[in-house]
Amino acid sequence: MSQALVPPETRKFTRALSKPGTAAELRQSVSEAVRGSVFVAKPKLIEPIDYENVIVQKKTQILNDALREMLLFPYDDFQTALLKRQGRYICSTVPENAEKEAQSLFVTECIKTYNSDWHVVNYKYEDFSGEFRQLPNKGTKSEKLPVHVYEVDEEADKDEDAASLGSQKGGITKQGWLYKGNMNSAISVTMRSFKRRFFHLIQLGDGSYNLNFYKDEKISKEPKGSIFLDSCMGVVQNNKVKRFAFELKMQDKSSYLLAADCELEMEEWVTTLNKILQLNFEAAMQEKRNGESHEDDEQSKMESSLSSLDSYFPEIAKSTRDAEMKFKSESRVKLFVLDPDAQKLDFSGIEPEVKPFEEKFGKKILVKCNDLSFNLQSCVAENEEGPTTNVEPFFVTLSLFDIKNNRKISADFHVDLNHVSVRHMISNATQQLMNASGDYLHRAQDIIHESILQYPKQVIFSVTCPHPDIFLVARIEKVLQGSVTHCAEPYMKSSDSSKMLQRCQQYSSKRKKVAQKVLKNAKQACQRLGQYRMPFAWAARTLFKDASGTLDKNARFSALYRQDSNKLSNEDMLKLLADFRKPEKMAKLPVILGNLDITIDNVSPDFSNYVNSSYIPMKQFENSTKTVVTFEVEEFVPCIPKHSQPFTIYNNHLYVYPKHLKYDSQKSFAKARNIAVCIEFKDSDEEDSLPLKCIYGRPGGPVFTRNAFANVLHHHQNPEFYDEIKIELPTQLHGKHHLFFTFYHVSCDNSSKGSTKKKDVIETQVGYSWLPLLKDGRVVTNEQHMPVSANLPSGYLSYQELGIGKHSGPEIKWVDGGKPLLKISTHLVSTVYTQDQHLHNFFEYCQKTESGAQALGTDLVKYLKSLHAMEGHVVIAFLPTILNQLFRVLTRTTQEEVTVNVTRVIIHIVAQCHEEGLDSYLRSYVKYAYKAEPYIASEYKTVHEELTKSMTTILKPSADFLTSNKLLKYSWFFFEVLIKSMAQHLIENAKVKLLRNQRFPASFHHAVETFVNMLMPHITQKYRDNPEASKNGNHSLAVFIKRCFTFMDRGFVFKQINNYISCFAPGDPKTLFEFKFEFLRVVCNHEHYIPLNLPMPFGKGRIQRYQDLQLDYSLTDEFCKNHFLVGLLLREVGNALQEFRDIRQIAISVLKNLMIKHSFDDRYASKSHQARIATLYLPVFGLLLENVQRINVKDVSPFPVNPSSSSAKDEPLSMPAANPLVTPQKSGNTSDTNLQKDLFGVISGIASPYTSSTPNVNCVRHADSRGSLISTDSGNSFPERHSDKNNSLDKNQHCGTLGSSVVRSDKFDQTEIKSLLMCFLHILKSMSDDALFTYWNKASTSELMDFFTITEVCLHQFQYMGKRYIASVRKISSVLGISVDNGYGHSDADVLHQSLLEANIATEVSLTTLDTLSLFTMTFKSETALKTVFTALRALIFKFPSAFYEGRADMCAALCYEILKCCNSKLSSIRTEASQLLYFLMRNNFDYTGKKSFVRTHLQVIISVSQLIADVVGIGGTRFQQSLSIINNCANNDRLIKHTTFSSDVKDLTKRIRTVLMATAQMKEHENDPEMLVDLQYSLAKSYASTPELRKTWLDSMARIHVKNGDLSEAAICYVHVAALVAEYLTRKGMFKQGCTTFRIITPNIDEEASMMEDVGMQDVHFNEDVLMELLEQCADGLWKAERYELIADIYKLIIPIYEKRRDFERLAHLYDTLHRAYSKVTEVMHTGKRLLGTYFRVAFFGQGFFEDEDGKEYIYKEPKLTPLSEISQRLHKLYSDKFGSENVRMIQDSGKVNPKDLDSKYAYIQVTHVVPYFEEKELQERKTEFERTHNIRRFMFEMPFTQSGKRQGGVEEQCKRRTILTAIHCFPYVKKRIPVMYQHHTDLNPIEVAIDEMSKKVAELRQLCSSTEVDMIKLQLKLQGSVSVQVNAGPLAYARAFLDDTNTKKYPDNKVKLLKEVFRQFVEACGLALGINERLIKEDQLEYQEEMKANYREMAKELSEIMHEQIVPVEEKTSVMSNSLHIFNAISGTPTSTAVHGIPSSSSVA
Repeated sequence: MSQALVPPETRKFTRALSKPGTAAELRQSVSEAVRGSVFVAKPKLIEPIDYENVIVQKKTQILNDALREMLLFPYDDFQTALLKRQGRYICSTVPENAEKEAQSLFVTECIKTYNSDWHVVNYKYEDFSGEFRQLPNKGTKSEKLPVHVYEVDEEADKDEDAASLGSQKGGITKQGWLYKGNMNSAISVTMRSFKRRFFHLIQLGDGSYNLNFYKDEKISKEPKGSIFLDSCMGVVQNNKVKRFAFELKMQDKSSYLLAADCELEMEEWVTTLNKILQLNFEAAMQEKRNGESHEDDEQSKMESSLSSLDSYFPEIAKSTRDAEMKFKSESRVKLFVLDPDAQKLDFSGIEPEVKPFEEKFGKKILVKCNDLSFNLQSCVAENEEGPTTNVEPFFVTLSLFDIKNNRKISADFHVDLNHVSVRHMISNATQQLMNASGDYLHRAQDIIHESILQYPKQVIFSVTCPHPDIFLVARIEKVLQGSVTHCAEPYMKSSDSSKMLQRCQQYSSKRKKVAQKVLKNAKQACQRLGQYRMPFAWAARTLFKDASGTLDKNARFSALYRQDSNKLSNEDMLKLLADFRKPEKMAKLPVILGNLDITIDNVSPDFSNYVNSSYIPMKQFENSTKTVVTFEVEEFVPCIPKHSQPFTIYNNHLYVYPKHLKYDSQKSFAKARNIAVCIEFKDSDEEDSLPLKCIYGRPGGPVFTRNAFANVLHHHQNPEFYDEIKIELPTQLHGKHHLFFTFYHVSCDNSSKGSTKKKDVIETQVGYSWLPLLKDGRVVTNEQHMPVSANLPSGYLSYQELGIGKHSGPEIKWVDGGKPLLKISTHLVSTVYTQDQHLHNFFEYCQKTESGAQALGTDLVKYLKSLHAMEGHVVIAFLPTILNQLFRVLTRTTQEEVTVNVTRVIIHIVAQCHEEGLDSYLRSYVKYAYKAEPYIASEYKTVHEELTKSMTTILKPSADFLTSNKLLKYSWFFFEVLIKSMAQHLIENAKVKLLRNQRFPASFHHAVETFVNMLMPHITQKYRDNPEASKNGNHSLAVFIKRCFTFMDRGFVFKQINNYISCFAPGDPKTLFEFKFEFLRVVCNHEHYIPLNLPMPFGKGRIQRYQDLQLDYSLTDEFCKNHFLVGLLLREVGNALQEFRDIRQIAISVLKNLMIKHSFDDRYASKSHQARIATLYLPVFGLLLENVQRINVKDVSPFPVNPSSSSAKDEPLSMPAANPLVTPQKSGNTSDTNLQKDLFGVISGIASPYTSSTPNVNCVRHADSRGSLISTDSGNSFPERHSDKNNSLDKNQHCGTLGSSVVRSDKFDQTEIKSLLMCFLHILKSMSDDALFTYWNKASTSELMDFFTITEVCLHQFQYMGKRYIASVRKISSVLGISVDNGYGHSDADVLHQSLLEANIATEVSLTTLDTLSLFTMTFKSETALKTVFTALRALIFKFPSAFYEGRADMCAALCYEILKCCNSKLSSIRTEASQLLYFLMRNNFDYTGKKSFVRTHLQVIISVSQLIADVVGIGGTRFQQSLSIINNCANNDRLIKHTTFSSDVKDLTKRIRTVLMATAQMKEHENDPEMLVDLQYSLAKSYASTPELRKTWLDSMARIHVKNGDLSEAAICYVHVAALVAEYLTRKGMFKQGCTTFRIITPNIDEEASMMEDVGMQDVHFNEDVLMELLEQCADGLWKAERYELIADIYKLIIPIYEKRRDFERLAHLYDTLHRAYSKVTEVMHTGKRLLGTYFRVAFFGQGFFEDEDGKEYIYKEPKLTPLSEISQRLHKLYSDKFGSENVRMIQDSGKVNPKDLDSKYAYIQVTHVVPYFEEKELQERKTEFERTHNIRRFMFEMPFTQSGKRQGGVEEQCKRRTILTAIHCFPYVKKRIPVMYQHHTDLNPIEVAIDEMSKKVAELRQLCSSTEVDMIKLQLKLQGSVSVQVNAGPLAYARAFLDDTNTKKYPDNKVKLLKEVFRQFVEACGLALGINERLIKEDQLEYQEEMKANYREMAKELSEIMHEQIVPVEEKTSVMSNSLHIFNAISGTPTSTAVHGIPSSSSVA
């Protein structure tokens, strides 16, 4: 069937794929195609319940439920709230009367925006609506985990003090050095075999004595070995071998030879030992007397076993009674706390925190202005008393320039650093203050003293995009005086000359005169022109070191450069700064001598006492006259969306920049040179109208003034300006608001040369200009060119040019013919006026039509469409205002076209925000700013309904797909608006109190449903073209639907979920599965998910108690209907488990994370809550049972399995293989005894972490010589056939819970298994006992078995491997670059953390499993891991004794093995518990047999001890001795059996155990020597011929060692011996016809099993026919793995009759199928010649001092496959070097006979020789096949060349060779890998015989090559070359010349000569044949080579003819055709060759 399904083409194709990984892709696509073609029905839709109706109907039941909070939503689930808007300022930034003044809709709405508080909707339980990681209590979860002690972590050499363990009772002790002879008395003890050891005699706890021996005097270590004196019969002197020696004779007839250093010591030892023996003997006699005298004491019979149990183990009975009172959970850790996923930090699901809008600033820089001082200084006071200062006032203006972007980036900051005395030089400085508060200072004036704003020194600049090319520029001005050059001259005296002059006295007086002169002039100028300024100097400095905003604090201001009056503008300044870093350019600038001291610093977050650019103080403001106020300066942020932010404060500034006046050609005024420009802001053009007081003043002046003057340039008719005038604009602007400019000619000349009578006229008006501020309703900005008028009539604003020289309005005289002479520019920084025409027009239209209520649809649509053209930065800046207005229009309009267009604009705005990465503003808007309009039913509609409808229209297929894609992509925004609108609507209109189905109109329900349906195809069909939009749409819809549960009819919401999920189908692409599970994940994370699922009974009729609940353990339709969400999720997870690994993992993680969330949820913390939640997840049991075979993986691999590699199997097998040849048992009657074993292993941590993981390690490790036909990835080559569970080809099977679907049978990945098991264990742990009982009662037997299989897999999967293992896995994974456990690092702390977690998980899993098991046996619940296990097991033994003491002994055996393992634990608590448990087992067994004996336990303990020794657990040390003592003490102190034989039986058992243990010392010694280990075990097996069970134990152990080492043939033979042993036993009992002789056909060695004796006292053997069947199948399996396929039939011949008798046709079919495959394998390996069954070597050991009894012994070693001589030599050399030290081991290279006397006794010698099987002629004829010649062989041969002269090699005529034939004691293969040589004999061959032998070999080789099916051309050519193309003196002809030449033939016997001639004739024929075949095979390029060989061949034939005197004819081609044309005929007839059938590519056969 499997071959039919997998066509060979596919296989060929996949093999040919060159790119790695393509195969996996191919499988995926083919699989998808297959799944597409197999009809996979969609799971049927299950209609959910009408939730609202159900809770009304069941109201009484719900209210009476103790856990009603799990069934009802809370009343206060959500509410709306008003949050106070928090700002930086003391007061609102909006002027008090601004709202009254505002008339335009836009200004009004902006002000509303800045004044409104935040509107929020609070969901009380929202914290519970995310992933488990976002639960509010996650922080409190990290309680400290308990540290569990596991044996696997204990240090190997760290041990409790051995001496203290042998707890001495104050008995006899002695210690000292002795010589110890060899243990085994059968070997002759020589002087050399004595070893000096330190002996220590101690008494154990039970009174018995041990003689321990050590290498040195450190007796705290574990001893090297022990002699148990209770097995000793006597101590006698023995001086035969060594002086002062004495012998300890043991019970088993063996003896120990010890020798002391002197006679005295010897006597002391003998006396002491005899004394102990005497004491032992007396104690034994006493016991015997006790037992006899009270044999039938009535008392002991009456004691019922229960009371005896109570008396000895009262805690069992007590704990059984108390158990129900306690909870499982006491002091237990939540399982999910330990889950690696729960431990992982994962922030992916966490939404960013949404904050309200707030003012954002760039990098803030604090600038402190300290001082400006020039070199020219003097005292300015009249009386010359006072400080030396600058001689005139200077004024500094600071601003920032960005030369990279070529713009000024900040407003100006003016600072006055003059000394007070200098300030007084200007006359009106003090008077200006009188005229204080301005028109718009009212916001700050009540709060702040105007005086403290007078002389600012500190300023904060903000820079949004810092970079190194930003400069802080200081412009220095002075009072107008004359030209810049003239004024600056006194300050610019050369500093070079000053250095020289400094030495002179004249210098200071000269400078003084200059200063006085300048001071005098300055005073005059200040008096006269104090209010006018002129440019003087400038300086600059850099601010930043880099683009990240690091301040360059070390930079200083440049020199002070003189201002060039022709280069004043900002553009000129930018050019100058561009050269700032070019010293050669800067050096040309004139420098004024002086220093400007200004420092910069960062602004700390808690910086206080500053005002913003509108002078509004911060909250942290200290209002006192001493306060140093810091001013914020406006930053001119670039107008791009990226740097924009939604405005949050009122700000309305206009910056005016006079640029240039062209007055050189004016004729209107006589003088107009030193021109001053005065700027004013007016709101009227009437004659007497005053300018507004709204211009920000300069330092020292009032805060606001009515005018401002620009700098004056001396004698310039076309002056340039750089001044910036800052104006606070009125809130509402109108048409009359304008800027007004007045021009003055300022007279600088102060000379009184003219008439003194004339009044000194300082200024003369020379023109006017004005600029209306509004144009088309917007503020005029950017550059303007304006004419200048010479007069100023009233109503000048109404002047208008009409063209053709006409105008309207007053008459105006224009200067210079009305040319635009004045150039100015303005810059608006306002948060209430927009520059955007589209936005302005839209608001203006809305104002006209009451937000669209009375609008004409087409007009409004036109304005709406134009909003798409709004500039991005404007959209961001006015975002809340714009969106509010759009939503208002949405609810007020009556036309659908308008609503759709409104929605389109919103989509456009939302998309724009996202594209700029500014979506956080949208989140802030929805959460805080959005507020639904008040709802008046008759007038307005609701946003949620209108928006839902308009979105549905946009999503219609006919609509614009770009808009619909944007809507999908950014759908979260719209859904959030819907949600908030719904919430506000319900609360504000008091609808929240209504029933759910009355809260919203039907129209809204319909709208939502239509919308969801319209959305579906966009998500399920567009995901390929537009993945991001579909993904976002899916997620947002889920969030929306989740929130709908809070507001709407919940049944309606269920329907929407059902509709949506129904549009996904099985077999969807992976993306859609991701979407579906993402949707389910979000919805199921609802904070009230549990009430939504209604975890309550849904019975008929009366209200039921919870206890009567009809629980669902599978996904029935009823369950899915009543518990809708969980039912849906579980169905989807169940379906997903049939999909690919990626999909499965998504589904499993959703389920697991949800369950983790329940377990962490504080609201459901109590046990009853968790139990109730568990009822919702009981169907998980059903899901797991369906997939039990896929979960049943007990091997724990540290690395995840790559799915592509694990599914590509070479074998054409359809199913995973576990134990191929064992025919499956019917699942009902298997009792899995491994459970207990594993339980112990997992709990105690003894189970070796390395043995169970990755079964294929062996194949990999021995890759050098053990490569095999068997595909390594499948583990073995037989499929396991499960009766009905996992036939992966049966596509039509029905999945119980999921309707019709494909059932897969591939195993799950380990992470999947662990996650599923975690869920399983959590449910198991949480569910109530009643629920578990109900389940067990309902379940069928097979389901119960599967249930416990899963429970067992839990123990394997979560087994604790130990810290060392964890560390090594991490290390490997980091080297290989694999991530393991998703997670932790590689440091020690990480390893410790992981091991702590894993240890806790293992403990918790064990406890949960135990709870379940003990509940299943209905005993009790448990508390802590270890104690609990032992108590549980005692109770189990007590409750079910028959399971242990009757029938097959498996249970008892398993238990004994595990208990004994614990008796050897490193942890004393475990040892004590284990010893008591073992004693209890014996005692219970004794009671069970009516106080007769405990044979069963007795035997099983001995068997287990043997097994433990075999497994080299290291048992038998002092720890184990202590445990035995505890058992003995228990027997001695047990008063109830004082007068029975029990205690003496126990003592007898401990003696026997100690006897067995004596073998351990040697075992431990040879732990790493597999051959010696097996030899030792074999000798033990032999010694147990009388106890078949024990012999079987040792044979099983040997098999395990062989399998571990990859010696599969030997393992198979062990299995055969075991089967034969059981067959022999059954035959003797008359239960089976054939005994062990039947197995002779397989191996003659089997006769060993016939020597079975029966030990009468110890018979408790439970072998039967079933056991034999199992063992025989094990043999067949072993033989298959060993590739000895031919023997399988012989095994099956024994099984088949039994199955025939039982009519078990299913198994017979299985057997015959296996036989068919076995024979197919035989034919395959015969054709390919690829089976290699072993290589043999003769190994001899020399060196008595090292090898002791092995010295001089020879063995035949069998090595696997093609092992070269070098490999075995290396292996043995290493093995013995490790034992004896590499310097002591020598390898003998020669194969010849070794004389031991010639060897140095200091060394250990090993001789290794390659040998081959040897058969005589007759034998060869009988053994026809290759297999027969490699099976059951015991004779081997090797050859050695020699010559009579004594040399190794000689000429052909003198070359002899010696053939050595060795005969082994047994045949190979055997239960051991090495067999001693029994005898050997030699035959010598003389030269002619050597020639015959060599030539015969050549002929045979050529014939074999020619006759093979596929000729190996290369080998053939090599052989031919060696035969025909050799030199004259070598090769075949050399033999011919030497022995057949006339001169030589006489020397040799005739018959030999004749024979040689015949061989040569055959040789020539064979060569001819080979040449013919070669000619057919070669290509053109080898023709010449062929011809040459042919010529050589003819030459050879010719020469042979001459030598032999007969015609030797070369064989022509023709003759060879027939004999070798079989494959040609095959090709013609189309018969396939064998290789093609089996799909194995042909390759050269291996010799």
